Amino acid sequence: MVTISLCMIVKNEEEVLARCLDSVKEAVDEIIIVDTGSTDKTKEIAGKYTNKVYDFAWVNDFSAARNEAYSKATMDYQMWLDADDVVPPESLERMLELKKSLPPDTDMVAMKYITHFDAFGLPVFTSTRERLTKREREFSWIDPVHECIPLTGNVLYSDIEIHHKKGSNTSSPTRNIDIYNALEASGKPMSARQIYYFARELKDHGHWAKSAYYFERFLNSGEGWHEDNIASCYNLSLCYQIMGEDKKVLPILLKSFNYDAPRAEICCELGYYYKRQNLFNPSLKWFDIAVNMGKPDSPGFILVDYWGYIPNIEACVCCCELGDFKRAAAYNERAAEFKPHSEAIQINRDYLASLGIS
Repeated sequence: MVTISLCMIVKNEEEVLARCLDSVKEAVDEIIIVDTGSTDKTKEIAGKYTNKVYDFAWVNDFSAARNEAYSKATMDYQMWLDADDVVPPESLERMLELKKSLPPDTDMVAMKYITHFDAFGLPVFTSTRERLTKREREFSWIDPVHECIPLTGNVLYSDIEIHHKKGSNTSSPTRNIDIYNALEASGKPMSARQIYYFARELKDHGHWAKSAYYFERFLNSGEGWHEDNIASCYNLSLCYQIMGEDKKVLPILLKSFNYDAPRAEICCELGYYYKRQNLFNPSLKWFDIAVNMGKPDSPGFILVDYWGYIPNIEACVCCCELGDFKRAAAYNERAAEFKPHSEAIQINRDYLASLGIS
């Protein structure tokens, strides 16, 4: 059986730290907490779980802090969690089984990371992250923000889920973009990955034109991971829409097909592109393509609703506009399989019932 060092960096996480550690403590053999300047009871809480609590001066670099935590590990594998992460009970059981069965030549284990949920607790945004790394391989974190350990070596892709359950921590909402702005101002060259995540931060803060510039720069570099290229096409199309540059929307969405097989997110945006022009036949065709896509098998970012609920509910609307009400009802009921409590589904049912369609 392999052993695991849990390596965490924390700051002012008194609200959620115990919840995190309680959810995972049974599966790990060592807990290492690196504190980057807490002023609350975070360190006191950490001390109830481990005597390996260390101070580390914050230097605006998440990788530096994570590498410090990793340097303290003594077990076979290092694992990271954020303080507002939770290992759900079913994942804990799978982790315990994984420890018994992990092939000895495994360098990394990647796990599903669910970071956003809807009002009914259903996942809406997921990704795949490196979660366990073999200590003897001496992997290092890179990038000062949106840090990662590149997926290299013999990687085991697991269906184990980690859930991100954010508390009310009042950390600066501009922290990430401030780090990128400082990096930009320094004049130091940014890697393709840094450019990509800077573009995402700019978009999230409403800086549409500058975000578009950096997404375009990222794509033009030709150095991006194909998943990030596809996500850039998607996000760039949203920037163009908001900026009123509709002529650029269709070409950038279609460009995504250069990188890999079509994704439901892209197909739905193509559906929306034609729907905005009241062209419901081509709109329906793109939503229907998304409807018939299987469960996504991608380690990139996944907007879950695009892979079931959204294309069905939008196909229902298109069919109504085209007067095909029986088909509309079928799409609506398929949407209900994904979000049974959706208000939109009930509104559609009531409308179709008024037409004698059930």
